[in-house]
Amino acid sequence: MDPAGDSQERARNQNTYVLNSEDEAELARLMHQDQMLNRHMGGLLPEFPAGPPLPEGGRVLDLACGPGGWALELAFAYPKVHVFGVDISQSIIEYARAQAWSRGLENIHFQVMNVMQPLAFPDASFDLVNGRLLLGFMLPEAWPKLLAECRRLLKPGGVIRLTEAELPLTTSPALERLHALFAEALKKAGQSFSADGRHVGITPVLPRLVRQAGFEEVKLRASAVEWSVETEAHYPVFKDYLMLLELIQPFLLKMELVDQDELKRLVQQAVAEMQQEEFCGLYSLLTVWGYNPQE
Repeated sequence: MDPAGDSQERARNQNTYVLNSEDEAELARLMHQDQMLNRHMGGLLPEFPAGPPLPEGGRVLDLACGPGGWALELAFAYPKVHVFGVDISQSIIEYARAQAWSRGLENIHFQVMNVMQPLAFPDASFDLVNGRLLLGFMLPEAWPKLLAECRRLLKPGGVIRLTEAELPLTTSPALERLHALFAEALKKAGQSFSADGRHVGITPVLPRLVRQAGFEEVKLRASAVEWSVETEAHYPVFKDYLMLLELIQPFLLKMELVDQDELKRLVQQAVAEMQQEEFCGLYSLLTVWGYNPQE
């Protein structure tokens, strides 16, 4: 009997991520996406221009950290802060640990945990809890439970910080069709807040979810990444899409919203249209943050 193997099998069975999180191509995509977002969102914690609420010796938790791009950069920028990253994927956590070791970062720790379950940390352990783009696996009914867990984990006055997105807007007919299929597939899978399956639907409800969880002084900050042709962000986002359009196909086919031939045609057309001179694209993200009430 292999307890470690049993644990990994349970994690796979609990994994609601719409892509194959164990695929090396998805690991590569997440690494690339982390770098792109860290740069184009205005920094690691742009909501706090006077400095982040992180005292010396403070502790930060990054939820569903993936390969650790945000957490690693934060640990490097704030060497006197202790950073913890958790993710459901054993292979991704092993990669993140290797990255921390190769960069000589001793103030960061990665552990395998499912953020839709209670987390193995004591009450009031952290000054800041961060989560970015959890929409790929979070079920609507799981959000209140996660936010309640974040309140438990945060110290009085600690900060919850969540960044989510809707699907980008573009001038590519094929890519817009693929976005529509993905939004409809999320709705069919029960992983959408959208009223009609035309959007992901997380950004309108996220501030209210944070307030309902009991956080105070809830604020919003919008970020926009323009990735039209000839902009700085065009190639990084286009590269992300090249990987994403391959990885998302099994999910779309599983939801039986499109056949394989039509999907292949749409992907080929979208790749061509994203490289045309007149292509325009805008990727919008919303960061919501609030404070755990003081005792």
